[in-house]
Amino acid sequence: MTATLPTLATFGVYIAGMLLIGFWAWRRTRDFDDFILGGRSLNPWVTALAAGASDMSGWLLMGLPGALYAGGASEAWIAIGLVIGAWANWRYVAARLRIYTERAQNALTLPDYFTARFEDTSRLLRVIPALVILVFFAIYSASGIVAGARLFESLFEVSYPVAMLAGAAATIAYTAIGGFLAVSWTDTVQATLMILALLIAPVVVIASAGGPAESVALVQQFDPARLDWFHGTTFVGILSLMAWGLGYVGQPHILARFMAAESAAAIAPARRIAMTWMVLCLAGAMACGFFGIAWALGNPEAKALIDANPERVFLVLSRELFNPWIGGVLLAAVLAAIMSTLSCQLLVCSSALTEDLYKPFLRPRASQRELVWVGRLTLLAVAVVAILLAWNPENRVLDMVSYAWAGFGAAFGPVVVLSLLWPRMTRNGALVGMVVGAAVVLVWKQYAWFGLYEMVPGVVLAALAIVVVSRLGAPPSASIDARFEDVAAEYRALR
Repeated sequence: MTATLPTLATFGVYIAGMLLIGFWAWRRTRDFDDFILGGRSLNPWVTALAAGASDMSGWLLMGLPGALYAGGASEAWIAIGLVIGAWANWRYVAARLRIYTERAQNALTLPDYFTARFEDTSRLLRVIPALVILVFFAIYSASGIVAGARLFESLFEVSYPVAMLAGAAATIAYTAIGGFLAVSWTDTVQATLMILALLIAPVVVIASAGGPAESVALVQQFDPARLDWFHGTTFVGILSLMAWGLGYVGQPHILARFMAAESAAAIAPARRIAMTWMVLCLAGAMACGFFGIAWALGNPEAKALIDANPERVFLVLSRELFNPWIGGVLLAAVLAAIMSTLSCQLLVCSSALTEDLYKPFLRPRASQRELVWVGRLTLLAVAVVAILLAWNPENRVLDMVSYAWAGFGAAFGPVVVLSLLWPRMTRNGALVGMVVGAAVVLVWKQYAWFGLYEMVPGVVLAALAIVVVSRLGAPPSASIDARFEDVAAEYRALR
């Protein structure tokens, strides 16, 4: 799969465009609020598409099609769980979080929000979540770098280390230069590119395999089990796949998009845009993987290449079925998916280091200019760590994503949801729930008890710990209760 001139030209134009957006955002970044949250100025379209693009990553165009290609219809349960989880996150968390973070001393990060929500003077609610963010986002960011390396490795026939560095360089550059505004606007462009690719590619793949009925017949003839939604699965297996949806309420890079919306009223239209985008993208990605089986049966050389690594299926289809210029655009969509998630992950890590550790503990009176530059430097430092974690060429994108996704979902998900919905929740409950959720994921992952995805026990035990510890302790102060009621009243008025 050697890159052609059209592919090189397409990639060059795309990367140059992302860097131009980064420089545009740099001119509009006046203070640290702008750098990490864009001044809370995102309209519904940008909020929706930025949230979607930052969510899906290279997993959408590499991991998911690869899973459907290798396992057939039984792998689709993960997409069903994601749609349910994403909808619930937009419907029940987004607007409340937007209101609460502004009321809670204009909180800019999740640790910032937890600290203000529970009036934590010990600063443990700032330090512990910041450390959780750094640990799991280092893994998550590494998965994006691995995905980028796979793309460059396949297209340009370079060594894995060279491919990894080339794939990460542009993302690190525009994120460090332009901050949150650059990330959000590039995410919007990238989300548009991704949905176009996933609307066009499945249609051409199905047509090339002889049409929908013929494609299904070919897959059935090759392996009837690929059409069985329950093949090789168990109740625990399906539960584990659908449990991915639980993770949405704890993902800092997605929650940051809710916090940055121009108003709580912008959330409802953003939800409709985001869910439409998501359903179409997931359906397109699954169709590419599933119907790619039928197409590959008639193309033995391509089949051998895909069978060696199923995560290449979209790359191979794009190169083999399209005019080189259109194929270049489709391959740029893969790079867009990778860059969109990696950029916001790096920015969230930078925010945690700067806003939640550097500023309160080292430089409480740091100027806005100093904070912006510290944010840029810490972003580069996190990127270096992620590159080191991604150095092993045997890493699998989906495995790394699943680990980090579970870590955030269990550590932050129950804390976020209960802090928004339950007035009796206490600071100690939040602390214990966070620690329990993260610890269960770390331990469960090592032993894989019962074959159950570590997200499930992590979320259940974290929620239980929050409720028990909160009930055993003293109730929240009058000021905490008053703020909770104010937020609830504003939310009811909005609804």
